[in-house]
Amino acid sequence: MKIYILSRNESLYSTQSLVAAAKKKGWDVRVIDYMECTMEIMKNELKIIYHGEELEAPDAIIPRIGASRTFFGTAIVRHFEMMNIFSISGSLAIKRSRDKLRSLQILSNRGVDMPKTVFASNRSNANDVIKLIGGTPLVLKILEGTQGVGVVLAETKKAAKSVLDAFNGMNVNLLVQEFIEEAGGADIRVIVVNGEVVGAMKRQGAEGDFRSNLHQGGSATLYKLSRKEKATAIAAAKAMGLGVCGVDMIPSKRGPLVMEINSSPGLEGIEKATGIDIAGKIMDYIQKNIAPKNTPPRKRSARDKIGA
Repeated sequence: MKIYILSRNESLYSTQSLVAAAKKKGWDVRVIDYMECTMEIMKNELKIIYHGEELEAPDAIIPRIGASRTFFGTAIVRHFEMMNIFSISGSLAIKRSRDKLRSLQILSNRGVDMPKTVFASNRSNANDVIKLIGGTPLVLKILEGTQGVGVVLAETKKAAKSVLDAFNGMNVNLLVQEFIEEAGGADIRVIVVNGEVVGAMKRQGAEGDFRSNLHQGGSATLYKLSRKEKATAIAAAKAMGLGVCGVDMIPSKRGPLVMEINSSPGLEGIEKATGIDIAGKIMDYIQKNIAPKNTPPRKRSARDKIGA
């Protein structure tokens, strides 16, 4: 079995964990910096050139596409898909999940609960937006933000109006969401692989910070999901069409609310908090989708013609 991990940094914990899990199965695994790939497209023929050489087509790929490189990264994933290579998450599903507004629209359409959200153009009146969300406190999120960056809590109407006016003046796209006070600065990260929950942790924000992201100083502990929380996480992953993802939920009086879905969830926090080999679960998922062969597979080339 030949596996490519599409990652910009092979020294990252998540990348190393995936490499180790693949090697544990005896597979041939290679880390590919997708930003250094070149796509060549001809009639009925697709190639990927890497460091001056044509890549041999693998059995499967594991996309670890950075948020700032979504366009090119998903183009590479799509190129592999057109070569009939199995990907743990499809290019379209990755793009959907990266667009916070689009992902919330999809979740709403599939009946998955979330905090009340308002999105408006920078020509909209700040007072109208605040009124629609139900007043303050409220949370403002930059659509392009990641890892808790670009998330602001506005506790008063004056503060909310000031932030809205400031960001609108910068022509930045903002989501406005209701603040779930009872969550107490905590959320739940659930890893879903192939439609099944394989691990969950509770993330608690640093003292004085309502954001629970580990990159912002939060802490993580093992968490046992309720039936409702498990069902919500699975439904969210299914709605987005992601084979592997991290579903971030926040507890509320009306039940779990989905905040975001991450197509390339970090493994360090969840593996250390739960003691579960998440990377190994991902390899099991690949194995189930790649039929085992009694004879060594033919060496396939990216020159192979794409299927119908």
